[in-house]
Amino acid sequence: MATASFDTARREARPVSPIEKAPEVTALATVPGRKRSLVGLTRADLKQALIDIGVAERETRMRVSQLWHWIYVRGAREFAEMTNVGKVLKAQLADAYTLERPEVVSEQVSRDGTRKWLLRMAPTGAHDHNRGAEIECVYIPGDDRGTLCVSSQVGCTLTCSFCHTGTQRLVRNLSTAEIVSQLVVARDALGDFAGQMPSKDGGGEVGRLVTNIVFMGMGEPLYNLDAVIDAVSVMSDQEGLALSRRRITVSTSGVVPQIERLGLEANAMLAISLHAVRDDLRDELVPLNRKYPIAQLLDACRNYPGVSNARRITFEYVMLKGVNDSDADARALVRLLKGIPAKINLIPFNPWPGSKYECSDWERIDRFSEIVFNAGYASPVRTPRGRDILAACGQLKSETEKMRARARMLMEEGLGAEGFYAGGED
Repeated sequence: MATASFDTARREARPVSPIEKAPEVTALATVPGRKRSLVGLTRADLKQALIDIGVAERETRMRVSQLWHWIYVRGAREFAEMTNVGKVLKAQLADAYTLERPEVVSEQVSRDGTRKWLLRMAPTGAHDHNRGAEIECVYIPGDDRGTLCVSSQVGCTLTCSFCHTGTQRLVRNLSTAEIVSQLVVARDALGDFAGQMPSKDGGGEVGRLVTNIVFMGMGEPLYNLDAVIDAVSVMSDQEGLALSRRRITVSTSGVVPQIERLGLEANAMLAISLHAVRDDLRDELVPLNRKYPIAQLLDACRNYPGVSNARRITFEYVMLKGVNDSDADARALVRLLKGIPAKINLIPFNPWPGSKYECSDWERIDRFSEIVFNAGYASPVRTPRGRDILAACGQLKSETEKMRARARMLMEEGLGAEGFYAGGED
């Protein structure tokens, strides 16, 4: 016990960087004088929107179902498209609301097919200066799946030292609608709504291009948990966007008190940004560890609702040369995860301007993976995707922020990403 107390005191005495950042602003639900978009809303919010324009309570269930189908199955952009909705109600809806999506400021396509969208949200108050907040989301195509990496915050609460997104300020949380609308934008861009793509055999629908969602974009999802839970509910509604909850993964750096609630209310798959096997090193890489150390985090994982061999927890481990990539680290990782149904994703470090870290050599990554695999854990090495457009893990919203004003202006005028630039989950 004396040794443990000494270790804790020593850890707290070291000079440390901040653990978290506070949001700069709070978004308004509605902005005076601006129509609200219905895209991304929950069933409860759609019901309230209908009541607000005078629809009788007894009609709302049917009307919500109609709107739900047109927005989330058909991808409607105008109320006029809704053929089974009466003219009077369509006129009321058009007077009060829109079906606007976030503005696509730019789309960049990597040499490997990865797409990154810079999205501008609708203004949410005076702090936006009539210009909505901007976030990025990424689509990663694969042989047997298409993964959309969505953001949950504008910026990030946390200060992880290896992650470029973590070096940026935290502007605010995204709303449920703003999270869901990222999937709607992706399906728009990919032609991935019902009826938009011809089937391969001339018969029924083809498979969806977006099959998986990962909350691994900008932000710490568990610091915006209410919106994330509601977004998962909308995305997984089988009468709408119809994704399986087993194909929706929420990644956290370890906000221990919220992990159980995520499992109980969202029933999503869990991923943990681990990255170190010792508290002293994780304190540096993931400063949140000073608040919720490794032992507490792993206890929460062992007790995650629904965890089993069929619903394994993914542990993300970024490979940093000479920092966390030794054989001893690999063996310690295996010991730490004993008893937890787990998969370990090894992530080659994605460089960004000013970073003090380097990616481990491929021979070292292979050796690390071999040790973990031989201990009985799946240990895939995540193939770097979208590096040439800074769309890879830890790179989001970096180059966009650094672009010169003229470059940004040209992109917004439609010149395109090519003027500036030469992993999947279960």
